[in-house]
Amino acid sequence: MSHFLFNDKFFPANDLIIGADNRGLRFGDGLFETIRFNNGKLELELLHFERLWTGMKILGFEIPAHLAPAYLADRALELCKKNGHLLLSRVRITVFRSDGGLNDPIDMHPNWLIQTWPLPEHSGEWNINGLTLGIYDAVKKPIDILSNLKHNNFLPYVMAAMNAKKEKWNDALIMNSDHRICESSIANVFLVKNEKIYTPALKEGCVAGVMRATLLQFLRTNSYPVFETAITADELLAADEVFLTNSIHPIRWVKSVNNKDFNNSLTQKIYEAFVPTIC
Repeated sequence: MSHFLFNDKFFPANDLIIGADNRGLRFGDGLFETIRFNNGKLELELLHFERLWTGMKILGFEIPAHLAPAYLADRALELCKKNGHLLLSRVRITVFRSDGGLNDPIDMHPNWLIQTWPLPEHSGEWNINGLTLGIYDAVKKPIDILSNLKHNNFLPYVMAAMNAKKEKWNDALIMNSDHRICESSIANVFLVKNEKIYTPALKEGCVAGVMRATLLQFLRTNSYPVFETAITADELLAADEVFLTNSIHPIRWVKSVNNKDFNNSLTQKIYEAFVPTIC
């Protein structure tokens, strides 16, 4: 039987732990991290916890002294052991405030929840067939101090993902409130044009992706011309190549967006050089 950890206690996976007045349920008052666990360790652990702690400070959580990144990392490892997910798995850490109304929380301390799921052996491998995407523009993502966080107010991504399923796409690209490309429902987006690499800047409202940051550092270290900038839908559709990055699938190439086809020669070259450095 699979288990999860809630505030340092193990529970069977189907147990209920919160009530109807919980602020995480009522208002999405919280944050989360999705981390790839590979052969006994959390990949890019320091960057994930840095983003989580930054988010908790922005949201005004009062973080108790014992709740340190190393503590949650150790507890995640213990849960992976208990669930038998030590080889390759997905770890999700969620923090949220407890009960209360909109302006009167019982306290400002983070409740924390850790869950794990096994990943298939081929997870993270080069996706030979490429992804089929579309652009979803019915809901725009706002640009504000919360935009770069992985917070629990997830409706733009939910709507984009449901639209992708309806259209039989693998994923959907989301526009920001200025009608430019922001990200996909589960990943940061990059494009290649004339051997140059572009990705939406953080000020464009995309999540500050851990894999995005790691790849940008790798590209600059290895003298690739890379630019964080504003990208319109027309500019993306005029690209030579498009690819996505996230913590579970480091790089996946995109075969088509809105029925426009792309190649993958530079993307595959980057994949083969970059992915072994993070595993």
